[in-house]
Amino acid sequence: MPMPSWHEHDSGYEDRPVMTAQTVTMATESASKPVFSGTDKAGLVVARDVLLTEADALKVLADALDEQFLHAVAMIAASAGRVVVSGIGKSGHVGRKIAATLSSTGTPALFVHPAEASHGDLGMIVNGDIVLALSNSGETSELADLVAHTRRFGLPLIGVTGRSGSALARAADIVLLLPPVAEACPMGLAPTTSTTLQMALGDALAVALLKRRGFTARDFGAFHPGGRLGAQLRTVGDIMRSGDDMPLVPPDMRMDEAVLLISSKSLGCVGVVDQEGRLIGIVTDGDLRRHMAPDLWQRPVADIMTRDPRTIAPSVLAAEALHAMTGPNRNGPPNSSQTARPINALFVVDATHTPIGVIHIHDLLRAGVA
Repeated sequence: MPMPSWHEHDSGYEDRPVMTAQTVTMATESASKPVFSGTDKAGLVVARDVLLTEADALKVLADALDEQFLHAVAMIAASAGRVVVSGIGKSGHVGRKIAATLSSTGTPALFVHPAEASHGDLGMIVNGDIVLALSNSGETSELADLVAHTRRFGLPLIGVTGRSGSALARAADIVLLLPPVAEACPMGLAPTTSTTLQMALGDALAVALLKRRGFTARDFGAFHPGGRLGAQLRTVGDIMRSGDDMPLVPPDMRMDEAVLLISSKSLGCVGVVDQEGRLIGIVTDGDLRRHMAPDLWQRPVADIMTRDPRTIAPSVLAAEALHAMTGPNRNGPPNSSQTARPINALFVVDATHTPIGVIHIHDLLRAGVA
């Protein structure tokens, strides 16, 4: 039997025009036209109203926080397990972000979709875990099996809801109640203000927990090795050059020998060390220019070097090293010529002021710190 075309009566398309390339283009152009013109300020009025509505709601939430929040923080901090976050719809999207934020700030967490939980993923939740369930109405049917599972096996349940008398609130061990505020959606239907409150409450939990645990920037860096953020959280010891890549000379070496080492190492400097191997000075390209004279090459390094140069420890974050190179020397002598002068390289020293490495600003740039 031949297949019916769009224009046969039993197809239901008998009154529709044939779509051509021209009509498709016209339809696309029409759909892409903005609701507000470039000179129409109505769009800004709407946007500002949304932002102010949500900002006001956040203030209400901040004022409404009570001991239930403290109990939630204490419960999570004392647990050896994970925080299992769950929610459906927009609450589910927020829940994924909350789980990610908790995990990256020292609180192990994962997101379990409530529908998938009903079909086997409840097995992901084990003794020691804490369930954090999000539902603005508190009556989300998809959460029923997950909530029942926590009650059956005695798993702690924290409920985030906007209704104190809801099924979720009645079942939860701890209730983080969202205040009754209007959605920013003019119809009051699209989750807007309520999801902003959920997100902010998740951030508040994560930050309160990281402070309670003493979570540091270095701890944060361990979970963020990629991208610019990861590069900034690497330490000087991770990036520095060491061993034979360090240009070190004694103070009595002649400048004609020292300048060859400056050139060969491509760092624009050499470090000057005493008999015990401690750093006592540095000679840079700038020092050569400032001391240029007919007898420069025959003079000893000690005559030219900058004494007590800026140094850095291997444990310092790479971002701090970049600031030390480009910012003022707050540890230098007052009114010193090196106090505000940016530098291109820093020697890395240990507790005895012995150089263990050197880091150049180009090393930081290549690592993606800047």
